[in-house]
Amino acid sequence: MTVTVGADRTSTLRGRPGYEGANIRTWVGFKHFGYLVEAAVLQWFRDRGLGPGRLYHEFGLGLEIADCSMLLPAVLDVDDEVTATAKEVRPGRFAVRLSVRRGEPGEEVTICRAKATVVLVRERDAPGEAPLPDGPVAAMVTDGVAGAGGEAADLALPPGADPMETLLGRDPAAFGWSRRVPYFHCHFSDRVAYSGYLRTLEETVDRFLADRGISVGRMLVERGWIPVVSRSRVTLLADAHMEETLLTTFRVEEVLGGVSYDARMDCHVRRGDRLVHVATARILHGYAVSRGPEAGRLAELDPPVLAALTGAPS
Repeated sequence: MTVTVGADRTSTLRGRPGYEGANIRTWVGFKHFGYLVEAAVLQWFRDRGLGPGRLYHEFGLGLEIADCSMLLPAVLDVDDEVTATAKEVRPGRFAVRLSVRRGEPGEEVTICRAKATVVLVRERDAPGEAPLPDGPVAAMVTDGVAGAGGEAADLALPPGADPMETLLGRDPAAFGWSRRVPYFHCHFSDRVAYSGYLRTLEETVDRFLADRGISVGRMLVERGWIPVVSRSRVTLLADAHMEETLLTTFRVEEVLGGVSYDARMDCHVRRGDRLVHVATARILHGYAVSRGPEAGRLAELDPPVLAALTGAPS
């Protein structure tokens, strides 16, 4: 990996996507675009002597991406070398561009444009207590992720009600599942991280499609359709903690042009008689045809697929 620090409040690193992400042939999934965006933002802080380790141990702060939106205009291959540039546009807000070189004579192709909001959370058990020097970075300090990226919509839980049934009762067409928050989705011994919600979004889409009878594997075998993501956004709304039960709902909100669907994920945790809204996400999903005369084109979502995506579960 190589690193460059720009005079215009930018940092640039070069690296490759994780091999883990090459799930369909050699194309890399959207989650790893998010990992590269996160790496670029972290490099910006490291270049200024404020890497996450120092922030935690010296200042008692946990660096967290609280909101990140991505546009993905081109694919990422497992062997691509990615140039990732992060630029501070205002304190706590960064514009990130991922690009690769393809073809002859090596044309630069943008594969992702992202905007990310960073907060520095005062960690309860962190050893550091020194105050940050005054400046733009000090303005990022907060007591939690709440309010950094959007407005939460908490719900009252009636006495004796099932939390998931309460969430799904608002929308019969939604899909829901729950899990105990694992430690490997968390930062700083406590809080669910941005990357944890990226992983949850990926798994939720996979579970939703299988539940509706159009699993990724089935569509690959029967139609040669490869899932593609062209846009996503993950927003943290409140702190969720290790080993809480994360209640996740997902629904398709709109079909665009007959070739993609815009869907929303929401995550809640139960605290007493409240369902606390801890995160929300959006994803624009479709399919590319991988074989035959239509190879390379976006697949048209025919009536059976549309019914599966938008109808209530059977």
